[in-house]
Amino acid sequence: MASDSSDDDRPLAGTNGHKSAPKISPATDRKMDKLASRARPAPPNVSIRNGPVEDNAMDIDTTPNGGPKRKARSSVGQTVSYKDESDSDDGAPLLTISQAKRQKSKHKQEDSDSDDEPIARKKNGARLPPSIKNTAMVDSSDDDQPLGTKIAQRKAAIEKSAGKKKPAAKKAIKDESDDEPLAKPKKRQSNGVSAAKKTNGIKKEELDSDSDAPIAKKVKKEAPAKAKVKAAAAPAKKGRLVKEESVANSAADEEEEEEYRWWDAPKKEDDSIKWTTLEHNGVLFPPAYEPLPKDVKLIYDGTPVNLHVDAEEVATFFGAMLHSTQNVENPTFQKNFFKDFRDVLKETGGAKDQNGKPVDIKEFAKLDFTKIFEYYKGLSEAKKARPAAEKKAEKAEKDKFEAPYMYCKWDGRKEKVGNFRVEPPGLFRGRGEHPKTGTVKKRVMPEQVTINIGKEAKVPDPPAGHKWKAVQHDNKATWLAMWQENVNGNYKYVMLAANSTVKGQADYKKFEKARELNKHIARIRADYTAELKSEIMAERQRATAMYLIDKFALRAGNEKDTENEAETVGCCSLKFEHVTLREPNTVIFDFLGKDSIRFYNEFTVERQVFKNLKLFKKPPKADGDDIFDRLTTSQLNKHLSNYMPGLTAKVFRTYNASHTMSTLLQSLSVENRTMAEKIKLYNDCNREVAVICNHKRTVGAAHEAQMEKLADRIKGLKYQKWRTKMMMLDLDPKLKKKKGAEYFALDEDITQEWLLEHQKFLVEEQRTKIQKKFEKDNEKRVADGEAELDEKELKERLKVAAELEAKYKKENKTKKVEAEGKGPAVEKLEAAVSKFDERIKTLELQCADREGNKEVALGTSKINYIDPRLTVVFAKKFNVPIEKFFSKTLRDKFKWAIESVGDDDTWEF
Repeated sequence: MASDSSDDDRPLAGTNGHKSAPKISPATDRKMDKLASRARPAPPNVSIRNGPVEDNAMDIDTTPNGGPKRKARSSVGQTVSYKDESDSDDGAPLLTISQAKRQKSKHKQEDSDSDDEPIARKKNGARLPPSIKNTAMVDSSDDDQPLGTKIAQRKAAIEKSAGKKKPAAKKAIKDESDDEPLAKPKKRQSNGVSAAKKTNGIKKEELDSDSDAPIAKKVKKEAPAKAKVKAAAAPAKKGRLVKEESVANSAADEEEEEEYRWWDAPKKEDDSIKWTTLEHNGVLFPPAYEPLPKDVKLIYDGTPVNLHVDAEEVATFFGAMLHSTQNVENPTFQKNFFKDFRDVLKETGGAKDQNGKPVDIKEFAKLDFTKIFEYYKGLSEAKKARPAAEKKAEKAEKDKFEAPYMYCKWDGRKEKVGNFRVEPPGLFRGRGEHPKTGTVKKRVMPEQVTINIGKEAKVPDPPAGHKWKAVQHDNKATWLAMWQENVNGNYKYVMLAANSTVKGQADYKKFEKARELNKHIARIRADYTAELKSEIMAERQRATAMYLIDKFALRAGNEKDTENEAETVGCCSLKFEHVTLREPNTVIFDFLGKDSIRFYNEFTVERQVFKNLKLFKKPPKADGDDIFDRLTTSQLNKHLSNYMPGLTAKVFRTYNASHTMSTLLQSLSVENRTMAEKIKLYNDCNREVAVICNHKRTVGAAHEAQMEKLADRIKGLKYQKWRTKMMMLDLDPKLKKKKGAEYFALDEDITQEWLLEHQKFLVEEQRTKIQKKFEKDNEKRVADGEAELDEKELKERLKVAAELEAKYKKENKTKKVEAEGKGPAVEKLEAAVSKFDERIKTLELQCADREGNKEVALGTSKINYIDPRLTVVFAKKFNVPIEKFFSKTLRDKFKWAIESVGDDDTWEF
């Protein structure tokens, strides 16, 4: 900070502008010392001119006006050297003490422009000796000597004093060139902390800095860091704090493990090696069968029969599912069950009546499972009726029991296991018209289970009295355990969960492979188009099949064992009867596809494709004969792999689904659309893809009930909107004339009969809410050791419902609705009407969406065939929360897609 303006033209202190300087009088010197001894220290952390500084950063001296001023501490025994400054700064304004110090520090690090001016040097940050403590001060006398003269006098005194004390300087300062710095900067330590000593709590680098900020501000910036260091160094006062910190650190470590970003990690050279270390706790077997009570029996031809426990368990499989008429009334289901049931009866000694006489069970129609069904139904209802606290406790116990099986250690990372439970025994249902539906699924024993685990890991213990079938250490396999089921002879595998690294990597590779097909699709299409006219029948059939798979997303199809599996087909396994031709170029497909879902579609094809199919159906072919009799799925996939490694017919379905979805989303116009409208537009695109992929489903039995419920909700909102309008009319009767009678009319969909029924429903709903809240409050009070609320309290609460009922009766009688709430205003009620309109529109969109989806399964294509990054980009681009499209499970499964796209809404398939 500059001094008074009257001194602006004076030379800087210490310049050689005055060749001779008079000596300062002893009286003046004594007077200054006296003043220094009387000076009061400034308040803590306050500099008189420059504001806050660190505690004890400077001693206090006096200013020319007699006020307190900082002065340098002594540093006895340190070598002092001097160097003259140049005259280049003559005429510059005076500096404050702190500015002068920073200026001197700056001069130490920069090249000197002068050989004349002596500068008080510090070595390693040492302070000046006491004999020169006042050199930086302006004389406090009131004489008229020029400031430069006074400073020159001080300079002479310093030189004389230094000369007396140190006749021989340890190190002389020689003349230096302009390019040689006076003081070399200190080296920093390898850990990034300055090696320079601190001066009164301030780092030397800060004192020497070229920054214009006051030192005090620099010290302030360092304060938080120091506070953190002190906090870290201070021991915890309570052991609980240390424990909580440890738990927090442990939780943070787990979170870091879960946040493993494999999509950002470098790719492995050998992708066939799936893991290096693997630890897990095996599988969880279902509980043992609990026999029926003695009074619950299977009845055959009117006679209760006693069964061996194994036979009784099989009988309960059927009896417990009598409510599932779709299965138990299926002749194939009944036939397969009865066959297996009789086999178990033979193995266990058959059935006996209450007197111990054998009962020969020959006919299924004479079996009565009613008692068994009623028993299990009662158990189910009792389980549902239990108090919430009991359910919660049971769930906690179940979770605790299952916890060891839920996770494994995969290459040191904690990964969630998907299906760690072994399937319980029961009746096989299958999909579609499966020929083995109703067959008994036998209980899986540990002796059937093979464990896959790391060599160094502890092998999980089998249940007591049992042993594993085998233990292996195959690090190229991703399953943890496997066994063979008895119905179809298929192998069942325990794999990692859908949100695991392994599953995520598999999904990523699948969609990246489909994206890679983009580069080859033009050449593939050109080739198969040319081969449609090939003279070689095998090539012509292959080209025609590729056309159907590419254009209409048909599955390739595999050969089936029709005795044991449902007769489902794909493109390569189409039979004569599955294809109907209609001139000039329409092809009608009608067959059972995957999961026995009927595929029925009419397609318009190219004329050459139509001719080829006509040729492939040429006599003597008849029903049961293959259309593509010179082509198999294996041959087709082998041919496709010549275009691109790993390319199969299945990749075309993923490619076409994702490509179609990408095209549809890009063509959407969502400007000025509500959130509900954006979601519906997305679902419409998803539906179109699902139709292409034939992801159909049968209309659920509950669909009609759900639609009726939705319609009631819409009517209910319309009724509430009407009541709100009537409240507006109650506040301002003139509105009827302003807005018109139609505005206040009840919606045409709402009949008087429905209105009365709905009011009754609302009153009952209010009672139910009050009752449940009362019960919940009592449960909480019991848990807290307090007395339960009495029935009087419940009756008092139920008055609210009674008042609501009375209000509706009055409204129906007077045809008026009184305004509710504190200080109701027409403007507020109009805003409420607008909100009701928005909610009604949202529900109507949901209603249309559900109706469109009743025969289409959107989930299959969204999860398995549409690249999830397309959904993420749509959500980002149009500000729709990803939660609207992906459930929590799917967000975990597709975390790689959400994170890899980030904020980039320009990503394309």
